Amino acid sequence: MDSFHRVGHRTAASSVTVLAQLFGITALILLLIWLLHFREGLNLDSENPYQIFNVHPFLMYFGFIFFGAQAMMAFKTVAAERDIKKFSHMFLHVIAITLGIVGIYSVFKFHDKQNIKNMYSLHSWIGMGTFCLYGLQWLFGFTLFMFPKATEGTRRRAMPWHISYGRALLYMSVCAALTGLMEKVGFLKLQDNNESRLINFTGLAILLFGITVDLSITLARYLY
Repeated sequence: MDSFHRVGHRTAASSVTVLAQLFGITALILLLIWLLHFREGLNLDSENPYQIFNVHPFLMYFGFIFFGAQAMMAFKTVAAERDIKKFSHMFLHVIAITLGIVGIYSVFKFHDKQNIKNMYSLHSWIGMGTFCLYGLQWLFGFTLFMFPKATEGTRRRAMPWHISYGRALLYMSVCAALTGLMEKVGFLKLQDNNESRLINFTGLAILLFGITVDLSITLARYLY
């Protein structure tokens, strides 16, 4: 009976992981359609400040949220040796942090060009707080689990906290993305219903991506 339940959970976990990837890719496609078709494209070195700004939502989703979620799923849902999963987990988080830094730089550069104050909105507070905590989480995890590495007992006690903080940061990053989209809608005062619907579907896809990533991680304990 236990074996039967394990097989059932394995199937459910694998299906949710695939679903998470579908939502993640869907959100990326919708975001690119919005930025390229409705918002003039993206270019960090452009003379057009709005093309500079557009780098921000792209990299904060694709670079920070998407790669960060991949790092979480790589460790919990991929069938591989533990050391390989640990390295992949760490390396994908490094990519997320690096691209996130560029994404944050782009919005500060846009604000400078437009003479807009920085860190004035709830979105910016949640986003910057999430990013700073994310960096601390990575440093905490690297020190405990990679180098110099804590004792086995300490690692065992720290692991539930590490996982819980990671899941909380996933939802914080999704919250930052959604508040950012709504802030942009309010700023633009959109008249095009097609663009409004596209942004709404993008936000919904990002939300569902976060939920299914979290579910896949929760169910992953039954995979192996």
